[in-house]
Order: sequence, then structure tokens, then C-alpha cells
Amino acid sequence: MAGAKREADLYPAIKKWLEKDGYEVRAEVNDCDVVARRGDDVIVIELKRSINLDLLLQVVKRQQMRVAVYAAVPSPKTRDKRWRELERLLKRLEVGLILVYMDSPKPYVEVAFHPVKSERRTQAAPTRRLLTEMDGRSLDCNLGGSVGRPLMTAYRETALAVAAGLERLGVAAPREVTALGISKKAGEILRANHYGWFERLGVGKYGLTRDGHKALEEFGELAEMWREKLDKTNRSA
Repeated sequence: MAGAKREADLYPAIKKWLEKDGYEVRAEVNDCDVVARRGDDVIVIELKRSINLDLLLQVVKRQQMRVAVYAAVPSPKTRDKRWRELERLLKRLEVGLILVYMDSPKPYVEVAFHPVKSERRTQAAPTRRLLTEMDGRSLDCNLGGSVGRPLMTAYRETALAVAAGLERLGVAAPREVTALGISKKAGEILRANHYGWFERLGVGKYGLTRDGHKALEEFGELAEMWREKLDKTNRSA
């Protein structure tokens, strides 16, 4: 497939296309490359450089949820017999197909076909987890299809918000961080300290470590968003 060296190369064009159609888009949500929502309409898209077994296994797994599932690949140079067979297979699996034209000066998206609705059994719990994770993210900080880079999950974002709170307060108790309106789980996050961003300083008091300050720099856009929220909270208090 020409024009795409990584799955992640497909993401910008797909995100732009979805947002233009009124969808809220997030990348890398609960192992799904792309999740988009417009009201009650939820779409999951798996990105690959070609239609292969890994892609088929992924899209079938996504069908456990009550969402529309698509595969997205670069548009092929030729649509030969092999390609037509792969299209038929996706249709039989009731999976939609999105083509990304990467060789164009401005890559663009075309829907080859949409998934056909079926009566297959789905599970509500995975869908709830997917949307809870999506709702827990304020910004789209990930790149769909990316490999080997830390993902901004809802939990990591909340931990970053706690770090922003400690940045403002200095050394503080969990209840003081919670009082900023960041999260009711501030104490739990401080005690767990999964990322090494916090350190205990005295009885029931916490501060930021060097890694905590680095995280606020690394995820600067998100950190600034939380600083602005804290400013508004402080002015309205």
C-alpha cells in the first residue's frame, strides 16, 4: 500500500473527515484505534496498512460491543480479484471499509461500504467501558494506530490534573487537592502513584517529584487546560 508507512499515518485524514461530519473523535481508547461519537451513533475504526489477519481478528473482537465497526486501510493501487475477495469477506463479517487516499496532495477518505446491521449478540458492559474511557478524556492526545508510545488514558489525565493541582498548592493533603474540584479520586491517585509523579512529604502530605514536573511539560497542552480550569475555579471561589 503506497503512501502509508505506519497505521498512524492514516489517522489525521480520518479524524478530519469524522469531525467534519460532526463526530467527537478520540484515538487509542480501550485498545480501539479510533472511536467516534455523534449523539447515540458510535463508530469504532481499526487502522491497518492492509487487510490482514490481525485486522480481521481486531474488528471481530470489536463487534462484541454495540457499535458500528469499520476497517480503514490505504486505497489500493489496483482492485484485483484478491482485493474483491477481501471486500466480500469484510461484508460477510458485517464490517465497514474505509479507504484513505494517501497519494493525494491532501489525503482524503472514502467509505467503500458501511457495515450491514445484524442481530448478532453484543455485550453492554464493554460498550459502557469504552464510552466511560472516552468521556474521561478532555483532549485527543493520542495518535490512532501508534505503537510503542505512552497513551493518554482517562486515568493518566486525571493523574496529570492532580499534578497540576499540586503544582499550584505546593505540598498538600489529598483533601486539599480534591477541594480544587479536580477529582474525588485524588487521594487514591496520590497513594497509588503509578507513574512516580508524587512523593509523600510528612503525614498525609504530598508533593511533585521531578518526573511529575516533567510530565506537566511533556503533556503541556493538557496541563495548560487544567491550569486554566484551576484559575477559573479559584476566581469563582
